[in-house]
Amino acid sequence: MNDTQAETRAAQTAGDFVADGAPSGEKIASLLRQLLLEVVQRHHPEMSPILTGEASTRGAAPDVLSRAFQAHGIWFQLLSIIEQDAAMGGRRQTERELGEQAVQGGFANVIAKAARLGVSAEDVAEKLAGTRVRPVITAHPTEAKRVTVLEKHRRIYRLLVELEQPRWTARERSAIIDQLRDEIELLWMTGELRLEKPSVAQEVAWGLHFFHETLFEGVPELLKKLDRALRRFYPDKSFPLVQFFQFGSWIGGDRDGNPFVTNKVTRRALTENAMAPLRFYEQKLAALMKNLSISERALPTPQGFREALARALAESGDGAGIAQRNPGEPYRQFLTCAHAKIGATLALYEGRPVAGPHYLTADELIADLSVMEQALTQSGCSGVAQDIVRPVRFSAEIFRFRAQRLDLRENTTKLTSALQALWRAMNPDEAGEPPAPESEEWKAWILAELARPRSGAPVRRVLPPEAEETLGMFRLARDANEEFDREAFGSFVLSMTRSAADVLGAYLLAKEADLYHDATRVEACLLPITPLFETITDLRAAPQIMRDLLSQPLVRRSARMQGGVQEVMIGYSDSNKDGGFLSSNWELAKAQDKLTKIGDEAGIPISFFHGRGGSVSRGGAPTAKAIAAQPPGSIRGRLRVTEQGEVVSFKYANKGTAAYQMETLAASVLDHALTSQRASSAKRAEFEEAMEALSGASHAAYANFINHKDLLTYFQSASPLDEISMLNIGSRPARRFGARTLADLRAIPWVFAWSQNRHVVTGWYGVGSGLASFVEVRKERGLALLRQMFAESPLFHMVVGEVEKTLALVDLDIARAYAELVYDDDVREEIFAMVTREYRLTREMVLTITEEEEIGERFPIYSNRLATRLPTINKINREQVELLRAFRAAPDELSKEAFKSNLLLSINCISSGLGATG
Repeated sequence: MNDTQAETRAAQTAGDFVADGAPSGEKIASLLRQLLLEVVQRHHPEMSPILTGEASTRGAAPDVLSRAFQAHGIWFQLLSIIEQDAAMGGRRQTERELGEQAVQGGFANVIAKAARLGVSAEDVAEKLAGTRVRPVITAHPTEAKRVTVLEKHRRIYRLLVELEQPRWTARERSAIIDQLRDEIELLWMTGELRLEKPSVAQEVAWGLHFFHETLFEGVPELLKKLDRALRRFYPDKSFPLVQFFQFGSWIGGDRDGNPFVTNKVTRRALTENAMAPLRFYEQKLAALMKNLSISERALPTPQGFREALARALAESGDGAGIAQRNPGEPYRQFLTCAHAKIGATLALYEGRPVAGPHYLTADELIADLSVMEQALTQSGCSGVAQDIVRPVRFSAEIFRFRAQRLDLRENTTKLTSALQALWRAMNPDEAGEPPAPESEEWKAWILAELARPRSGAPVRRVLPPEAEETLGMFRLARDANEEFDREAFGSFVLSMTRSAADVLGAYLLAKEADLYHDATRVEACLLPITPLFETITDLRAAPQIMRDLLSQPLVRRSARMQGGVQEVMIGYSDSNKDGGFLSSNWELAKAQDKLTKIGDEAGIPISFFHGRGGSVSRGGAPTAKAIAAQPPGSIRGRLRVTEQGEVVSFKYANKGTAAYQMETLAASVLDHALTSQRASSAKRAEFEEAMEALSGASHAAYANFINHKDLLTYFQSASPLDEISMLNIGSRPARRFGARTLADLRAIPWVFAWSQNRHVVTGWYGVGSGLASFVEVRKERGLALLRQMFAESPLFHMVVGEVEKTLALVDLDIARAYAELVYDDDVREEIFAMVTREYRLTREMVLTITEEEEIGERFPIYSNRLATRLPTINKINREQVELLRAFRAAPDELSKEAFKSNLLLSINCISSGLGATG
């Protein structure tokens, strides 16, 4: 296709849009495809035959290959934008035709269901009062797209939304198409690969990007949707709106295995977290100043507001000037004072000179907004108060002066090292070493120190630099509540928790840092301490550890003071890597069930923090189904969940998608709290017994695979495992302590590499063996039970569904091409044969249970999505195999550079096409 032909085809497509009015999704895809072809044709005409399928990249020059990867990658990105827009359009159409309550996953749907089931208004109010939902944005290295690219995606999405409006003339629609072409051209000219690893500061900016784009506006709107649903389906009940939905973050606070997160970096993250909402409030107050030009002649001012205004004017230092600039407009005068105080507060955090009064806390800003809202309501302007002022107050209550609550995270190895240094400093006359961390003597020492009263200022002991840095982290948590916001921090997450003593050690370091609310530092810790249980061994040990921990009065007192619950974090990634998909999900469910009962016995309810990733193998699943699959009674309206990597941009980059994703998460938590315990306990017992059997057989098959003596050799050769580490997609190293073993490898590159080579074993291996073994032992009765579980058990249904979708990604022909990179014939044939047998068995068993003809038959949207991508992904996979072969065969580093860029582009392109990395 020459340049003229490409431009003509694009012009014809654009002309169809201009003539036909609001376009369909199919037409949008056709338009963007043609616009991309036009851009490529303009800059690199030799690429057009490759993109149209008229020519192959096989044997192409390196520069042609890199441009092909770039073009395919951009097309995958455009497809994702089109699909998000189409999904939003589908939800709008459902709401128009069937009503808001028909949109699955929404508040109206959940509240209508509760009312239909006879859930009382009092029960709904009780559950709402205890509801706390907090997605936690993490900087896990699974986001291959730069912020610059995300911003262009956002503009393209918004242009598509504009293009769909039926009101445009042909001229106006043509102008929008021109803007789309310009954005695609800018995307083409923007480098896809990061030239350097991002700093933690850049990751902080990446996380806050989504607040500025969608979340500052979106979360208050969430409360309005809930309020509307409650008033509709429970019209006789008044429900106070609790700010139950907030965001958390690990970015700048997660130092587990990341040497670049220091106390200085964490302090900077806190500062950025504070400045982001302040800038938002500054804009919002400025807008209110313009809108609320209410004259006191037209609307009498309540006495209480006049007094508040007088105080604000007197405090401002320019009361006469403000009154003179806005004569007779009391609300504008009041807002001018508030706006100046926000500006001064922002200047304080930015390190600029502060002129005039500033807000000491977010509570003062909330109080000012409440005064104004109440005054308008009392004066008869309740609509203005609710629609214009209240959303800003909601924002201040939700985001305060910290946007998101920052968690701290460190592992037990580092904490134990700091505690051992503390022991030596406290026992300078002892000749020996501290007791072994796993010994009773060690635990006894920690408990004795926790019980010992201390008065006055904490003793500053001389510690080694690394231990001082760890203790300094707790001191920073102590100071930040006053310096930034009382909710600046969320909790301290202790990864690799192995015992109650590990957790108690964190309480002792908090005591050393004066992080207790009483003068003698023995009553209660101010910072919530959250143990993290990651592997299957850890999950099985968790109930006894938590029983031991909750037997300690200090822990119970601390939990009561911190909100009445003890949080426990459970890890999906490592448990999956450890035991396989089915076993991981079952062990997670069992652990939650047991821990819930232990919390009830101790009188301290346990709430769960779910460490989920983006891919199925790391706990990624449709939100509503994932929450519905949690054990009955395990959520109770409280849920924290990590949002990692590309999941964040997928969910929160666009306003409509962000609103839907937040509503689905919050509504699903509420739904689980209201209805999860209505299932028959007898039926649950039968299903649980079956899951135990399935898990055991599945785990055995998976363990046989990952414990194969040559698996690491196969994996490193038959996948881009080592090459992935060259992608600059995260500040954190791929391995915790630098060892080169399978056990030490982080779950993210483990999943990432298996998805690149199209084995995708992390999402299905062992499941077929587990199902087949169950049916072999129990015959027809066993198959009937599995089909019943598929129909009635949310957990089993979710597991089978996610396995089925993962199987659709597997391609044994392409997997075989990667396997050919393994030089040892025996290793290659033996392990690939294991993969092939288990894949075929799993496929057969899934189809037997679901009674389908083909994999993916139940998921038409998902299957169509793959059908548009897989032919191109398959070609890129084969190119990647050749690039890996050439890169690894290159004799020196200089020679490798000739292949490196294209190899990394191929990894980016495949992950973009699949929609997930790790």
